[in-house]
Amino acid sequence: MKVMVTGSAGFIGSATTLRLLARGDTVIGVDSLNDYYDPALKRARLARHIDHPNYTHLAIDLSDRAAVEQAFAEHRPQRVINLAAQAGVRYAATNPHIYVQSNVTGFLHILEGCRHNGVEHLVFASTSSVYGANTRMPFSEHDSTEHPLTLYAATKKANEQMAHSYANLFDLPCTGLRFFTVYGPWGRPDMALFMFTKKILAGEPIQVFNHGKHSRSFTYIDDIVEGVIRAMDNVPGVNPDWDGQNPDPATSGSGPYRIFNIGAEEQVELLRYIEVLEQCLGRKAIMEMLPLQPGDVPDTVADVTELQNVVGYKPRVTVEEGVRRFVDWYRGYNGVL
Repeated sequence: MKVMVTGSAGFIGSATTLRLLARGDTVIGVDSLNDYYDPALKRARLARHIDHPNYTHLAIDLSDRAAVEQAFAEHRPQRVINLAAQAGVRYAATNPHIYVQSNVTGFLHILEGCRHNGVEHLVFASTSSVYGANTRMPFSEHDSTEHPLTLYAATKKANEQMAHSYANLFDLPCTGLRFFTVYGPWGRPDMALFMFTKKILAGEPIQVFNHGKHSRSFTYIDDIVEGVIRAMDNVPGVNPDWDGQNPDPATSGSGPYRIFNIGAEEQVELLRYIEVLEQCLGRKAIMEMLPLQPGDVPDTVADVTELQNVVGYKPRVTVEEGVRRFVDWYRGYNGVL
């Protein structure tokens, strides 16, 4: 089928594009290659598939309404995977307008493009950060997400609500995926594993917030991509058992809409994550222990039962194997021993 992938030069977007092309789909990639982090890494990711005969690249910004409208009208994708966003939890504290422009206005343009061009299914990236002040573990899609603690999380929560309104008003099938701490080769330089590796190899101290007592569902990139594509292939419907007296946030009784967690089932403490990295690098980290950062949460643990039941999702890569693969890639990409 013909699939539009936004953020196709990004970490998850590029990996998803490669998997779609490998199975024979046609991909319309959308990415502006902005400078939030080194565009050279984005260009290197893009180089892996830009010359594929079934790939077309559009260098446009989702906040450009006219450009997005033209992209949909010209290419008429059957399905859309929206992975483009202004990422990063802490960057929003100093650059809030960029988040609303990209994550809210840009997403509206995607919804309108899907609505007016007969798109069969929109899959979009949300985040585990929407759980915010919720402390009941593991996080379930059926729990409340009314208390996000960062603007980034609030914009992704807005995406979920906007998508529900379009599912209800225009019968547009929408699936939101709440990602849990994705890592692996070709990852973003602002992510912990990338920063830790760079500093440990340079003999510099790493900042370990909450004294390393965080726990996360660290999820390897290949497992994420598998879930994204399985979700895209499974078009949601209306939940016939939905009850307005006891509303289920993960489904809808008025439109084809679904929310899923997507992440590893294993809960790993940050100190263990660092220990695995040390073993893979053959070096010890110099750790600067710091308190919890504003807006951060101590634990995020995924309940992925729903995604398993509906699409057969099963994460397979352990943290030990995933970190090793990342370190091997990092050494090769940067030419370091």
